[in-house]
Formats: sequence, C-alpha cells, structure tokens
Amino acid sequence: MTEDEAPSRKSGADGLPEVIDQVALARLYGEPLFALPQDLYIPPDALEIFLEAFEGPLDLLLYLIRKQNFNILDIPMLKVTQQYLSYVDEIRSRNLELAAEYLLMAAMLIEIKSRMLLPPKKQEGETEPEDPRAELVRRLLEYEQMKLASQRLNTVPQYGRDFLRAQVYIEQSLQPRFPDVELVDLQDAWRDILKRAKLVQHHKITREELSVREYMSNVLKTLQGRRFVEFEELFQPEKGGTVLVVTFIALLELAKETLIEITQAEAFAPIYVRLAYTPV
Repeated sequence: MTEDEAPSRKSGADGLPEVIDQVALARLYGEPLFALPQDLYIPPDALEIFLEAFEGPLDLLLYLIRKQNFNILDIPMLKVTQQYLSYVDEIRSRNLELAAEYLLMAAMLIEIKSRMLLPPKKQEGETEPEDPRAELVRRLLEYEQMKLASQRLNTVPQYGRDFLRAQVYIEQSLQPRFPDVELVDLQDAWRDILKRAKLVQHHKITREELSVREYMSNVLKTLQGRRFVEFEELFQPEKGGTVLVVTFIALLELAKETLIEITQAEAFAPIYVRLAYTPV
C-alpha cells in the first residue's frame, strides 16, 4: 500500500464495510467476522463492533503500527493517519460517544503530519530540530510497556479467579480449661520432693516450732505478682523435712480456703500453683 492509499475497504448492500485491512469487522457470538454474510439476517445485538475491543486511542494506534510492522521510531504518518481515520469513521457510524475519545488523537495525528510538511524550526540551544513525532513515539512506547506489564501481571494467579482461600473455623472456649489434679498426682509430686529432701538433709536434731499460718503467708507472697509457679518451687528441701511438711500443709490449707489454684496442663505434666482469681 502506497503512502497516499487508504486502507482497503469494501461496502456491502447496507453501506457497512465488508473487510477492513483483513481485520475482523465484528464478532458474531465471539467468533471474528471478516465479511458481512449476504444470505443470513444477523440481529444488531448479535454483532460486537471490533473497535470496542480497543482500550483507547493509543491502543488502536499501537495496533495499527504493530500490525503492519512499522518502525515505531519512524512512523509513516500518512498511512497511519489514513487507517486510523477509517477506523474512527466506523466508530462514529455506530457509537458517537465512543468516537469522541478517538477524535482527539485523530486531530493530533493530523497536526503532526502538518508539522512534518512545514520547514523544521530549530529551538534555541538545539543543534537539530525536534521531530514532530517524538512526543507521540514516547507516549506509544510508555503505553506499550504498561500494557505488556499488565499482561504479565494477568498471568499471575489471582484470588477469586484462579484460587480460593480455604477457611476453617475452630471453636475455642474463651477461657482455657486445665485438667483436674488428682490426689494421686499430688502424692507422687510429694514423694519426689521427699526423696530429694533426704539427699540434702542434715542429721542435726533440733526442736523448732513452725507456724502453718506463717508458711501460708510465705506461699502467698511467693505467688504474688506471678502468674504460675511450679509446685516444687514453693518448697525448700535444704531446710529439712519438717519445713517441707509444714509448707505442704500450708498449701493444702490455702487450697481449702480457695486462695490458690493448683493446675496441670495435661496428665503427667508439671503441677503449677497460682493465686485464685478474685473478680473485681
């Protein structure tokens, strides 16, 4: 096709072009339609104008350049402008509101072609006059980069389109429930403490009076400000078996008076002691 030739267009009986540069004129139920059928009535709603598939004037212009393998850095403005106007005419015949968006680019193409016909003017400080197509080329290259980037992003799996998020609901109580401490567990813990006390005890016979109330206070002081204390940490084996017995009795009295709570996370797990919760 020469510089002065317009794109190939044939008109049908109803005035619509049959073929536009071997590009689909419309789509019939999703299939490209390159020529209007002569013996089949197609309702207007069944046709989707091919031009509406473009995302804007730059998209259409880039399509025309790439389709014919034009050098984007040396655009043949006459050919591109003529083909672009032919597409815009097709839009205007069907959708005037859609055509308004493309007319501004058409005016820009005509302006660039007019400036190319005039003698170039050098700007101050420039060795060569600026190519009138430079700004258009810059916009086309930027648009193409963004379009390719969006296509690559579209290949990335997307939530709701390619995969769904699995959701599992687990019912949990508001307050953790610990297993009850059995008497056997306390007996076993007590035996272990006695065994360790025998290893460090001193065979010195003395008589001392020990107060259960005093050791109850000591236990409460130890638990004050601490969330959990191990059962064994409340005893002092180095002070002998008598102190251990009094401390154990003090713990039992505190538990009886519901001043402390004795808990265990699971069977055979360490036993913990804490202050009883008192609602405000």
